[in-house]
Amino acid sequence: MATLDELPDSGSTCYIRLRKQSSVKPDHPIRLKDVAEVIADDAWYTKLRELVLKEPKTSDGNMILIDMMHITRAIKELCPRMTIECFGQPHTLVEVVTQVKKPNIALIVLVWLLLFFGSGLAIMNFHADVSMLPVHKRIVEMLTGRKDANPFWFQACYSIGIGLGMVVFFNHFFRKKFNEEPTPLEVEMFLYQENLNQYMITEEYKRLRKEDLKRD
Repeated sequence: MATLDELPDSGSTCYIRLRKQSSVKPDHPIRLKDVAEVIADDAWYTKLRELVLKEPKTSDGNMILIDMMHITRAIKELCPRMTIECFGQPHTLVEVVTQVKKPNIALIVLVWLLLFFGSGLAIMNFHADVSMLPVHKRIVEMLTGRKDANPFWFQACYSIGIGLGMVVFFNHFFRKKFNEEPTPLEVEMFLYQENLNQYMITEEYKRLRKEDLKRD
């Protein structure tokens, strides 16, 4: 492998596209290959990918902001004459992933029961508020020509229809998806994650700004 003195110091261009979010293990340095896609001359490619951007500390927390200014400074220290071209967003969030805990089965069952009975009560309360039973009786009377005080067959079909409608709407049945379109829940989770990342990026920039003012 060529040493830094043997590598070309001019006429080289590095193209970088930062990922939106990435992760590293605890006590592992954050390298350029962890946060970005890199295109460079063969002579510099490996050196740039292995370039250390930051050594995570406990005080940094589990989310660390890396922006293009940080990356540019590190590359210029390695090769002052290199031209840097950036595509996409100018920053990325790096999550320091700790050991994943095993799921608590009791907690999962408790949450499932709460969601099941809570959603069931919500549907029943809604039906009570809009007087759904008289509506069902009236529909059965219109369809059959006779009154039925307890139209159980119609209510059973209506209940099955609600379940099938939810399956179609959420585009999900257990682990099976009917097509490649994202479900409404996946879209909401994506938007929530995007807003959360943007908030964390803003807060990290504020913290870095305060540190710069203290140093000044």
